[in-house]
Amino acid sequence: MNPAKVNRGKVSRLTDLPNVGPSVARDLQLLGIRTPSQLVGRDPAELYRALCKRTGTRQDPCVLDVFISITRFADGGPARPWWHYTAERKRKFANVTSASD
Repeated sequence: MNPAKVNRGKVSRLTDLPNVGPSVARDLQLLGIRTPSQLVGRDPAELYRALCKRTGTRQDPCVLDVFISITRFADGGPARPWWHYTAERKRKFANVTSASD
């Protein structure tokens, strides 16, 4: 969903979240997350690691950008495009997305 079009008051499904389409919604469901409220207080790096483990493959690092965006939004932050968080991910979470994990 386009972050500019997100209405926080109408977010009830995973695909109502900014940057979440059917594919990311399925990834979240693999992790046992069924509603946006289940993202409150979650660590995006832990979600990313869990998804990699669950799928048995290293996910694209941009998935972590999306996880940062949706956990921040769930915690009350603004709806921003996932790429807003790319620099932060590269700076703070490089060890999370490295091939050696």
